[in-house]
Amino acid sequence: MNHTTIGLVALPLLLLSMLAFAQAQPSKPADAPTAPAAKPTSPAPAKPADASTATKPTPTQCHVFKATTPSLHEGTESRSNAFNAIAKEGKAKVVFLGDSITEQWAGAGKQVWEKHFAGCANFGIGGDRTEHILWRIDHGNFDGLKPNLIVLLIGTNNTGHRMDPATETAAGVRAILDRLRTKCPDATILMMAAFPRGEKADDSLRAINTQLNTLLAPMADGSKVLFRDIGSKFLDDKGNAKKDLMPDYLHLSEAGYTIWAEAIIDDVKRALERKQ
Repeated sequence: MNHTTIGLVALPLLLLSMLAFAQAQPSKPADAPTAPAAKPTSPAPAKPADASTATKPTPTQCHVFKATTPSLHEGTESRSNAFNAIAKEGKAKVVFLGDSITEQWAGAGKQVWEKHFAGCANFGIGGDRTEHILWRIDHGNFDGLKPNLIVLLIGTNNTGHRMDPATETAAGVRAILDRLRTKCPDATILMMAAFPRGEKADDSLRAINTQLNTLLAPMADGSKVLFRDIGSKFLDDKGNAKKDLMPDYLHLSEAGYTIWAEAIIDDVKRALERKQ
């Protein structure tokens, strides 16, 4: 056998060997796309809290105004007890409720009181703030009474003694109105605007009382709760307090009480005449 013949025989064998070797190797597709990197997974959005299982604020987390928290005015217990005795009699058809400006109907305003309001009850205590009135209502001042009219003047000691914000003092007055409506559902409440405080029109305490009055006015419903603002009657044309009407620029003189009496006398007369 010559070399040519050997080459012709060996060539097919070589091709078969190469084919077998190729088939034995693992296949890998050309230019296989690279798998994208896995994206970080975001946490699932939190579900809204179930109102039935939500944590409720503790009392220490809730702000409570001093003006709305009933508080004993220490040293005034005997006067409050005297009012309780009047209430138990159940006779008073008109009750004046407030602080020293109300109490002084028995002082500077005594003659005016005797002329117009004899037979009415004066539940005024000097220095009282809204929280003290709340305490008194809760401790018997109106137990047994069924008044036709309650004349309420309170708040200037909150704004003056502590300089409480008008919103807090207004909340205290609102609490008093709620108490009175519960205790005396048949009574009309004549809520007086806080009187001007301080001599000058730009007095800082005057400003707080003015703010307070803007918050008190909407509390009146024109039926069971009336609102009366007579503050301008105590001022001159420049807005300054008249010394003959407010000698200390806070409390009233006899002439000042005359102005107050004239502003409410018709309300009082109607209340005294009304049958329950």
